[in-house]
Amino acid sequence: MMFTPRRLAFAAALLLATPFAGSAQAFEPEATECIAPANPGGGWDFTCRQVGKAMQDLKLVDGTVQVTNMAGGGGGVAYAEVINKRNDDNGLIIAASSATSTRLAQGAFPGNTMDQVRWVASVGADYGVIAVAKDSPINTLPELMEKIKADPTSVSVAGGSAVGGWDHLKVLIAARKAGIDDVRQIKYVAFDGGGEAVTQLLAGSVQAFTGDASEAKGFVDSGDIKVIAVLAPERMPGDFANFPTAREQGIDAVGANWRGFYAPGGMSEDAYTFWVDTIGKVYDSEEWKGIMAANGLAPLDLRGEEFQKFVAENVQEIQDLSKEIGILQ
Repeated sequence: MMFTPRRLAFAAALLLATPFAGSAQAFEPEATECIAPANPGGGWDFTCRQVGKAMQDLKLVDGTVQVTNMAGGGGGVAYAEVINKRNDDNGLIIAASSATSTRLAQGAFPGNTMDQVRWVASVGADYGVIAVAKDSPINTLPELMEKIKADPTSVSVAGGSAVGGWDHLKVLIAARKAGIDDVRQIKYVAFDGGGEAVTQLLAGSVQAFTGDASEAKGFVDSGDIKVIAVLAPERMPGDFANFPTAREQGIDAVGANWRGFYAPGGMSEDAYTFWVDTIGKVYDSEEWKGIMAANGLAPLDLRGEEFQKFVAENVQEIQDLSKEIGILQ
């Protein structure tokens, strides 16, 4: 068969018009939005704004990242909005944390479950600490747990979340790993924020404090409190490097107030892959390392399926604990 110039031109045009396998354009969002499920100024707002700024600075997305504050229901309003109205929005990510998994575990988002959305990636963690006043005779986590075992009424532990909230659950996780069979024995006293809880510790009203490293930092710097355990997998860098983990004291308890993102459940596979990869690039950047250091965030690098599995395990553990203490039937 003879190829005339006309036939060759037609064949060339056909080749140009037909994409080769694997040459399809990668997904790029036309508009990018991050929902912070709370008012400005909190942890979810911080997560959206700082990651959004890093994505812009690193030129990982076109234009700016719009941050939408959608407060209500401890994250429940945003969760329902995403599932019911924006389930196939490929340009949307939503800030999440341990508070999200706690509310999911305790059924605080009525009718909604964790598998209705896609879990994208973590960007760090604020690890829990257990502390006592500087002049307390207790110096280690095992000593505190032995005191509770011997006489549960002799130790009150203060935290800045409600009964059943994350501060409460952190100390229960440690107690469980220390061999306390009935964690309902733990006397937990809820205060309006970690600062008030530490104030009560210093006043002698309670014997121990459970909170996050970031909220304890000022009291550590002033020397008012003594951190007896950090609930991290290994020793933290910087100011907390001198404090032992629970794990190295023989109590295998890890309590991370993780920070990360979920996305709509109906998001396309290409879009999901894009967001997992993009947030991973933010995490790997020098810019994000600086943000973490400045804000007391510890490493927690989980992406895609690994993050999905982590959240599922987190929800299950919180459900089990919540049943033990009577929050769930």
